[in-house]
Amino acid sequence: MRIWLPLVAALTAGAAPPNFVFILADDQAWNGLSRRMIQTVPESGSDFHRTPNIDRLAREGMTFSRAYAAAPKCEPSRYAITFGMTTTSLNAPDKRTATRLRADSRHSLANALKEANSSYATATYGKWQLSRSQRELGFDRDDGRITQNRDGESPDPRDPKRMFDLTQKGNRFMQDSVDEGRPFYLQLWHYAVHGSNQSLPETLERWQARPQGRLHRDPTRAAMAEDFDRAVGMTLAKIDELGIRDNTYVIYMSDNGGPTRYLRGGKTNVTEGGLRVPLLVRGPGIEEDSYCDTPVVGYDLLPTVLDFADPESSHPPRMEGGSWRPTLLNGCGSGIDRPVDRMVFFFAEARGREPGPQAAIVRDNFKLLYSWAEGRAALFDVRADPREARDISSEHRDLAAGLQIELLAHLREGLGEEALARLQSEGFVAGPRTRARPRTREGGRPERRRRPGQVETQ
Repeated sequence: MRIWLPLVAALTAGAAPPNFVFILADDQAWNGLSRRMIQTVPESGSDFHRTPNIDRLAREGMTFSRAYAAAPKCEPSRYAITFGMTTTSLNAPDKRTATRLRADSRHSLANALKEANSSYATATYGKWQLSRSQRELGFDRDDGRITQNRDGESPDPRDPKRMFDLTQKGNRFMQDSVDEGRPFYLQLWHYAVHGSNQSLPETLERWQARPQGRLHRDPTRAAMAEDFDRAVGMTLAKIDELGIRDNTYVIYMSDNGGPTRYLRGGKTNVTEGGLRVPLLVRGPGIEEDSYCDTPVVGYDLLPTVLDFADPESSHPPRMEGGSWRPTLLNGCGSGIDRPVDRMVFFFAEARGREPGPQAAIVRDNFKLLYSWAEGRAALFDVRADPREARDISSEHRDLAAGLQIELLAHLREGLGEEALARLQSEGFVAGPRTRARPRTREGGRPERRRRPGQVETQ
């Protein structure tokens, strides 16, 4: 068995560096698991889907009730995770980022981890829509190409969404890393549970015979969720088999939100439905079956991994995320220390029934939602009012005004003066000059505009 020499030095200096397994679901809504995201709120978990392996991961670690994706759509969210920055600072608020992405590949998560400790082996498998290659961003092993949603449409009926092949690749990587005596970072970016829905035939047959829930009703999606849960269980079982559970952090998250029938909006909305996602973290020092309502965001992952791997390591410049490590190890007793005390979200694509350009800023319990289609902002206390049912901007005028100024300044710095001016004056998206099309009712008639506090619940 080969022993990675830099690791020998690390072991003589102290405890072995931890392993990391980051499992990213695709398009899984905040309440897409049978595990509740808020213990006392039944609607925060599915009344139809069953995810026993992921639920077990939650019972063995911490569940975050206010975890946010960095963006309400796949590609920008994944860029933010990779570089620890907001999508606006990256100039990556939509799919059109290949030619204008403002990021140094040396500062990606995998490269930064290797800079902190060269012993680490790194791998990523699954959906990869980033414009830069896996190797450029620091991964030793990968699928070898850029992939899209269609690559997850498996032709093998025994491998829906390629979830089992992806899992086996990850398991072989973990096995090889342990055999070589190397700590590792494994990234599993699944194609599930993004539509179209795929599942094992026997799983779908069982779900078609079951009564529907009130929140979730589609047996094809419930069947895919169950098979995906089985794949996650295979990853967890391999960790146990290798005897590395006590030194491995497992992070489970979704890349964006989706319809919940509880929170407002869904994918492509910066309302809570589009941004809130399941987040579960298990690992050494984390209290079992614990809940945390501290607001966290996807671009916090990079500083969190670095903080666990080497608390003394320097962080990449311009990083905007903060480490979850104190919160995870103190039973949610610590807040998140970010370079700027806020979380910012922006999404500007406008196709069909998508709501058009939106932005939001979150500080503590308050969230300011700005819609260019509405031409004004709304303020919500999303801890007390997660459904964003009551606009309190008239009661907190100074707070709302200050957050709006800060939000627009952030957008101006990231997107540029010209792009922001177009948004302000004409409602154009940040990329090519495409006017947001009006939402329409069935039959093609223009839909009546809603006030910001009335974004449709999907």
